[in-house]
Amino acid sequence: MSIRIGILGYGNLGRGVECAIKHNPDMELVGVFTRRAPETVKILTETAKVYSVDDAEKMKDQIDVMILCGGSATDLPEQTPKYAQWFNVVDSFDTHKRIPEHFANVDKAASESGHVGIISVGWDPGMFSLNRMYANAILTNGKDYTFWGKGVSQGHSDAIRRIKGVKDGKQYTIPVESALEAVRSGKNPELTTREKHTRECFVVAEEGADLARIENEIKTMPNYFDEYDTTVHFISEEELKRDHSGIPHGGFVIRTGKTGWNDENSHVIEYSLKLDSNPEFTSSVIVAYARAAYRMNQEGQKGCKTVFDVAPAYLSALSGEELRKHLL
Repeated sequence: MSIRIGILGYGNLGRGVECAIKHNPDMELVGVFTRRAPETVKILTETAKVYSVDDAEKMKDQIDVMILCGGSATDLPEQTPKYAQWFNVVDSFDTHKRIPEHFANVDKAASESGHVGIISVGWDPGMFSLNRMYANAILTNGKDYTFWGKGVSQGHSDAIRRIKGVKDGKQYTIPVESALEAVRSGKNPELTTREKHTRECFVVAEEGADLARIENEIKTMPNYFDEYDTTVHFISEEELKRDHSGIPHGGFVIRTGKTGWNDENSHVIEYSLKLDSNPEFTSSVIVAYARAAYRMNQEGQKGCKTVFDVAPAYLSALSGEELRKHLL
């Protein structure tokens, strides 16, 4: 029997989830739920329908897991607890400092309704979180480093586009190679924000805009660019479309540590990702955790979970016997 999936929100992430479901034969997409007029949203799955979000509650007996594809700033803090009343849910909430608060809200709703809600699923938080945890458990005497990029930061790109005189723009986060090499060599460097990453911006300015002012506003923007060495390139709309239309990303989680009675041996654990499409990879992680949410709930589990609480076997469509035979 297929796991019946609903998608709430049909932006880059929602479209990625639809594609990921196609590659998971034990799942079927039942419907996409949107705040837009349903007739204006065209999906790829011929056997699924588009519904208004207002109809979601009526579908609670027809969907096993609702995958929530809204934004972390305003959508998910409200949506995940709300929809956990009616469905098992998975989200990609990525505001790290607010995860404890979000967890508590979702846990209350999911526990009361008897559902499983898995939050903060993706690659960071998500796969990177798991690798940090495994490495910390193994190398207890050590130090963590996380590098992001090279890749498009959608939040920073949006911040550029909000500046007066900017028509469009993309921003890339780039790890500093010398910092990466120092970590990989086991030197355990103390690195500032500026020493770990640089930022590179490609900006399409409106005709007649003050380019010097735009560049200064970008480089001095608090919480986004002021702590980084930032390069700004002004380019044409055609160049932006031709050279910067993708959404690549990736990064590295590294832990260095010492073992031995006198700390005489050094070790480096490294996990890396290189992604052509940030939202499509994130979607693929989410869909695996949707399978886990369904299975855990079938066993009687309820409440909020994170990637730390989900046993790896729940993620795979393979049986325990197949996993032991082929992957162990």
